[in-house]
Amino acid sequence: MPRSSVHALALLLAGACAQPALAAQSYDNCTGFIDSLPATIGKQGVWCLRKDLSTANTSGDAITINANNVTIDCNDFKVGGLAAGNTSQTIGIHAVNRQNATVRHCNVRGFRSGIHLQGGAGHLVEDNRLDNNLDVGIFVSGDNNRVRQNAVYDTGGAVGGIAHSPTGIVAYASIVDNDVQGVFSSVTPSWPFGIQALGPVVSENRVVGVEPNVSNGSGYATGIAGFSNLTSAVRNQVLAGAVGQSVVGTGIRSMQFCVGNTVGNFATSYGTCGSSIGNLP
Repeated sequence: MPRSSVHALALLLAGACAQPALAAQSYDNCTGFIDSLPATIGKQGVWCLRKDLSTANTSGDAITINANNVTIDCNDFKVGGLAAGNTSQTIGIHAVNRQNATVRHCNVRGFRSGIHLQGGAGHLVEDNRLDNNLDVGIFVSGDNNRVRQNAVYDTGGAVGGIAHSPTGIVAYASIVDNDVQGVFSSVTPSWPFGIQALGPVVSENRVVGVEPNVSNGSGYATGIAGFSNLTSAVRNQVLAGAVGQSVVGTGIRSMQFCVGNTVGNFATSYGTCGSSIGNLP
């Protein structure tokens, strides 16, 4: 689906668009500043942006978190990687096996994976805008994590590798109050996901415009997928494609509980919910 057309679908869901804050919210708590890319943070504290930054690197990381107890606060400035093109392997903000990494108020665009916190524990990803990332908007794994109040737009378009399954958010975390709009693939067939929820709860999220490329009977879209009997879906709104279009796929699946959700325009609305209460349709 063309990126320019996805945003119009959000009007069908109340409150779908997050309200952006003004740049440069505050520098009062900054330990130091990130003024160029690539950057490596090796000391705990709050590390801030005070201007838009970009890189054309096609591999590695734009920002590497290499210490525990680090907060990246972009003050709504940009971390950009669009210049690397759609074969880029670069990660926007990356941590491996760290404790208590926080990423907030960042506008991350054009990377293979926008925010990627792998392993460790205690991570928080909040109030970020991610757009035009090629394969994954937000990835978080490890223990006791939260992903909340992010806007993830137009994820997909990677060439090579695992471009068949773009995903807006995939997280071992509580995933609450996020907007995911537009997940697509430039290759055929494809199996896009709005949210892969591998933690205890996925709640009050809005997922719009998850569309597969189907070829020879292969290809399938999933709005929100859980982790069998370990995840609950509560009060989410999921809409695939345009009004009147039935997309090959499932709106919400593989959950312990499905409570108060709304799903539209998928061939199958719900799949494998252990218990279902008050869902529409």
